[in-house]
Amino acid sequence: MVTRFLTEVPVDIDRDTARLRAAEELSGPAYQAAKPSWLSEAFTWVVEKLLGFLETVNGVVPGGIFAVVLLAVVLIVLVVVIRLKSGPLATSARSGRAVFAGQRKASGEHRKAAEEAAARGDFDDAVRERFRAVVRSLEERALLDEKSGRTADEAALEAGRLLPDVAEPLRAGARLFDDVHYGDIPATADGYRSLSDLDERCRRARPVALAAG
Repeated sequence: MVTRFLTEVPVDIDRDTARLRAAEELSGPAYQAAKPSWLSEAFTWVVEKLLGFLETVNGVVPGGIFAVVLLAVVLIVLVVVIRLKSGPLATSARSGRAVFAGQRKASGEHRKAAEEAAARGDFDDAVRERFRAVVRSLEERALLDEKSGRTADEAALEAGRLLPDVAEPLRAGARLFDDVHYGDIPATADGYRSLSDLDERCRRARPVALAAG
C-alpha cells in the first residue's frame, strides 16, 4: 500500500503536500488497526520499567533481586507479628483467654466451688475456680484493679510486683490455669493442691508498698 502511494505521488510535489498525503495514508483503517492499544502500550512501559529496576537492583544491592525479595518477606513477617502483638488481633486473642468469662463472684464463692469440684474428683473445674479465687481475692484487697479481659499471665505479672514473695508461684499458677482451661490439659490433684497453697500464701502475703510504709 505504501509502495502504491509512493508511485502515485507526483515527482514535483512540495514538502507540505507530501506531509499531508502521508498523514492521510497513515490515518487509514489498515494502519489504525495495526496500531497497539493503549493497554498494550502501558503494559510494555511497565515491563520495561520493571526490567530496568531489576537490572539496577542486581548492580547495586548485594545479592541482587533475591536479597530484595527476602527483605520484603522479612518486612511482611514483622508487620504481621506486630499486628498480632499489639493490634486488634492481639486484643481479640487476649480477651479470648480472660480469667473471668462472665460476671465476677466473690472470692469465697470461687473457693467454695473449687473445693466442691475437687471433692467430686473434677480437678479441671477445681483448678479453674481456685485460680479465679486467687485473682478475685487480690482484686478485693485492691492489689489488682477489677479489669475485664485480664488474662492469667497479666494477673500474675501485676500482682507479682506487689507480692514478690509469691511472684513465681503466681506465674506457675497462671500457666496451670491456661493449660487446663485453654490448653485442654487434664488437671491433677497435685496441681490443685499447688493452687490451694498459692491461694493461702497470697492471702497472708503483705504487699511491698505496705511493708515499706
